[in-house]
Amino acid sequence: MSKKRWFGLALYLVIALVAATSCGGDDNGASGTTTSAEKNMPTSVGAGEGRVDLIAWAGYVEDGSNYPEYDWVTPFEKQTGCKVNFKQANSSDEMVTLMRTGNYDGVSASGDASLRLVAGGDVAPVNVDLVPNYKDIYPALKDQPYNTVDGVHYGIPHGRGANLLMWRTDVVKPNPTSWGVVYDTSTPYKGKITDYGRPIYIADAAVYLKATQPDLKIDDPYELDDDQFNAAVDLLKKQRPQLGEYWTDAAKQITAFTNKDQVLGTTWQYQVNTLQASKPPVPVKAILPKEGSTGWSDTWMISSSAKHPNCMYKWMNSITSPKSQALVAEYFGEAPANPKACSLTTVKTHCEIFHANDEAYFDKVYEWQTPVKDCGDDRGDSCKDYSEWSRAWTEIVG
Repeated sequence: MSKKRWFGLALYLVIALVAATSCGGDDNGASGTTTSAEKNMPTSVGAGEGRVDLIAWAGYVEDGSNYPEYDWVTPFEKQTGCKVNFKQANSSDEMVTLMRTGNYDGVSASGDASLRLVAGGDVAPVNVDLVPNYKDIYPALKDQPYNTVDGVHYGIPHGRGANLLMWRTDVVKPNPTSWGVVYDTSTPYKGKITDYGRPIYIADAAVYLKATQPDLKIDDPYELDDDQFNAAVDLLKKQRPQLGEYWTDAAKQITAFTNKDQVLGTTWQYQVNTLQASKPPVPVKAILPKEGSTGWSDTWMISSSAKHPNCMYKWMNSITSPKSQALVAEYFGEAPANPKACSLTTVKTHCEIFHANDEAYFDKVYEWQTPVKDCGDDRGDSCKDYSEWSRAWTEIVG
């Protein structure tokens, strides 16, 4: 996102900045004022309130129930006295809806949700000085348009990764190298292709068109004017008859690939890892295609109406500690936010495999953003915002 576009968005968000609330207020809690977004941030973190209610992606809040060796929740609970209550969300839209109920203290928001939460006043500014592990986080993940508004931090980076192309190696041959395999209208895999089922998937089509139709002059897949947007939407409408289904639930996609109901499509590394680790292992492979890809850089954000703000601050510090980062990065399949985690992973080459220190790799990954009208250049306000993406998506899926 360009600086020009960002300053335009900052003006749009000013109401949310003023409306954000403090993180606590009694003798045991963090205190703040109500004069502005920054002054409203807590200046200290007190004793935990006994629980914290979280919304997160699958694999981000593990207590050892699935695999005993992957447990960063139990140590946190023992250390802080904050019992973790976890609600899994399967999409950014679901996260936004759940956070707006006011029933949760925090969320692991991706970039296509984070700015909507800021704009809606659903999340509060974060005093990063109260999260000691923040200082160690990769600089490339700090001060980004999806977690910082006009210099005010709205969360703590969690990790990052790319949306990948996955296929069953016993069915799909030869091994694909391009996203073109999922857009092929004469595909031999008709009915067994699956792609991510949310409006943000329009950006994936834009990434492919950026590489294959340079005349469209697509620069940023989240800054699409009429011609660019219509081209991406048309591509997805032509793709639709070839798809078996869109997926939003990681567990259901795992089942579909296990049963060969689906054999090719967009995925996260989490599904790849789970399928390859199953008994017997499911023969799948995944790559970052030659055109690049969309991806995620998730941020832990605190609710503006958090009932357990101290526990939430403690959670944000714990989840970004080297040990927790090593566990979650390895379990989920992503690059950790804290480089100190790299020496603690079971697979010593984990950070190399997931390109934690490889900015050239992530230059090919267009991390999810919230589309807004400001194109960030001389096109002005002619780009499609998220509401228009949502309307178009309804037409695509039928």
